[in-house]
Amino acid sequence: MDSVEEDLTCSVCYSLFSDPRVLPCSHTFCKHCLDNLLQVSSNTSIWRPLRLPIKCPNCRSVAELPPTGVDALPSNVSLRAIVEKYQRDGEPRAQSCQEHSRQPLNMYCIQDRQMICGLCLTIGQHQGHPIDDLQAAFIKEMETPVLLLSRLSEQRWSQICELGEQLEQEKARCDALLRQDTQEVNQYFTSLEEVLARKKQAYLEALRRASAEVSEAYDPLIHRVKELQEEQLDLVSLGSSVEEEESPLVFLEKVHQFRDRVEKFLESPLPSVISLSVTPPASEFLQQNWPAVTIGSLEKAPVPKLRCCARCNGGSIETEAKVTSPASNRWCRLQPAGSVLLLGLLLLLAALWANPVGEASLGFSALSSFSQLVQALSDDLLTSVWDSLARQWAEFGAALQEWGSQLSVFKDCLSQQVATLFKTLSH
Repeated sequence: MDSVEEDLTCSVCYSLFSDPRVLPCSHTFCKHCLDNLLQVSSNTSIWRPLRLPIKCPNCRSVAELPPTGVDALPSNVSLRAIVEKYQRDGEPRAQSCQEHSRQPLNMYCIQDRQMICGLCLTIGQHQGHPIDDLQAAFIKEMETPVLLLSRLSEQRWSQICELGEQLEQEKARCDALLRQDTQEVNQYFTSLEEVLARKKQAYLEALRRASAEVSEAYDPLIHRVKELQEEQLDLVSLGSSVEEEESPLVFLEKVHQFRDRVEKFLESPLPSVISLSVTPPASEFLQQNWPAVTIGSLEKAPVPKLRCCARCNGGSIETEAKVTSPASNRWCRLQPAGSVLLLGLLLLLAALWANPVGEASLGFSALSSFSQLVQALSDDLLTSVWDSLARQWAEFGAALQEWGSQLSVFKDCLSQQVATLFKTLSH
């Protein structure tokens, strides 16, 4: 910054004076700078009323201003005219070096392509770099753009355009392949989701059927218990009303009726508590069967056929449902309907064994009686019994197979333990 501009600069805002005002101490500042100083002084002052104190930023002397404030200070007319003339006629000052104060940027560094000062060239970062005058460098490079444009031939432009078209075609081809892959991936996983949804729906449907069986087993018992509760509450209320009866004749009649209802209530049997076991448990079935399922065999993944095994507790109340093994559940699922025919066959064999002399006649008579019994049954009942027998026979075979595998495992473990025992005794 040259000396003339320093003299025309406000020491508060470091800009050229704008509406300069003179303090009583003869120092000059911009009007808006003094307004800001006066506002700060008024906020923290305990000065006497009708007087506004202001402290000079240069000499720190305090001056009293009238209530009109800074507007009452005289304007420095001469300084304002000089500032206006400087702004109107003054040439823009040369830029100074940021690294070396007050050093003009009067040389052009060709290597770094920027303006530098003499100290930058001698002792600064541009020491030893080629330099030139800015105007001379400008004149030397004026024809360079034309020369560069002449090197851009039509052949080069055609190559670039052709390359761009090839790249667009390759991009379109890759995008088409990716869209096809995206469609195939969506279809593949959609099919997997559909298979899983069907398996899930089938499993949930089996659970809903099991829930319906549980409701069918327990709801009548719960309803009967509620009826018994209501009946006992009615009897208690009736007994209280009988006690309050004052007429002897009416009292005796009510007592007779009350006695009959109480005896009938006490003679009615209580429903037995049953314990249902739903097998197989979901966690056990899924852990045993589904870890080995692959994506290719997902369609064949097993869904269990849930069964409810009911056992009567003979009047004792159990709050926990007993979980039974699959083999024992197969025995529990043997229905009594099919056992009727098995019992008949067993009785027939027993009769033949007990009477070997007349086994022919007795056998024929027993067979005749048994055939009459069978003919007396309806076709629907025979079909139901036959289906039940077939199902129970299959479950019986499965139970025997499972027990055989368990016995095989037990035999292996026992053999290992016996071998270990003999080995220990031999030592």
